[in-house]
Amino acid sequence: MNELKGLHHITAITSSAEKIYQFFTYVLGLRLVKKTVNQDDIQTYHLYFTDDTGSPGTDMTFFDFPGIPKGIHGTNEISKTSFRVPSDEALEYWVKRFNKYEVNHKGIQEQFGKKVLSFVDFDEQQYQLISDENNNGVESGTPWQNGPVPLEYAITGLGPIFVRTSYLDYFKEVLEKVFLMKELAKEGDFHLFEMGEGGNGAQVIIEYNNTLPQARQGFGTVHHAAFRVEDRAELEQWQQRLSSFSLPNSGYVERFYFGSLYSNVAPQILFELATDGPGFMEDEPYETLGEKLSLPPFFESKREQIEQLVRPINTVRSNVNMEKEYL
Repeated sequence: MNELKGLHHITAITSSAEKIYQFFTYVLGLRLVKKTVNQDDIQTYHLYFTDDTGSPGTDMTFFDFPGIPKGIHGTNEISKTSFRVPSDEALEYWVKRFNKYEVNHKGIQEQFGKKVLSFVDFDEQQYQLISDENNNGVESGTPWQNGPVPLEYAITGLGPIFVRTSYLDYFKEVLEKVFLMKELAKEGDFHLFEMGEGGNGAQVIIEYNNTLPQARQGFGTVHHAAFRVEDRAELEQWQQRLSSFSLPNSGYVERFYFGSLYSNVAPQILFELATDGPGFMEDEPYETLGEKLSLPPFFESKREQIEQLVRPINTVRSNVNMEKEYL
């Protein structure tokens, strides 16, 4: 059984596809590489923000479920998403950038020996930037070449995800025995786990908390987290492994851009295993990724219906000259 290769993507819920597009594109400088719909709820957008070419391990995605209430942060949730930046100096740039764009943040701090900068978006979705200055392990992606953030400071991929749980012993057992992760360190109530080659792109931080109220999923919260496997054959091995531990799972799910396997591993914690390929470059040219509504082939016959269900969003950037913003 091969170890998991690292983080694949994080999927969250937003109150506004339009506003999250603006925030991720023009403030965070990530590239929208796919504008499609939730394959299980076709009236809902599914937006994929990644590095320059849609590399696995760089991908934050969003649903905008119509009518969903605001989520409540608490215990038993995937509580925070990290993004990697190249250096400690880059974090200094991001403090100035967040101040300019009035993004609420907590200033530069340190956790597990790495400099970090926590911030929230308009929905109070929780994020942090983490410095790769002293990082070893899984390689990160390539910053969006035509984005507004100078390349030496730009986001290059996903960093550690945070899970807050009141079931610490059980959750540790799941990570170590089922998913073959290793606990590296502990700081207070926070436990650092690592998979595969390790490093910022292959870590999970577990926070033990049995005092906060139960989290409630809604906009401003994470829907699920996904980890990388090589291909379908490996995914099917993981399916057998999950079943051998009596963990419920979805079986193989074809998402066109990758293959998936889902498992509710604990109350309100949904993990996905996803293949590295085929990726996002199959159905659109590099120059105009994310500018049109893309549908997997098995949905093309429903295109007219889907286009009537989802409102148009202008995501054309190939004709926009974005100047790099040095602050």
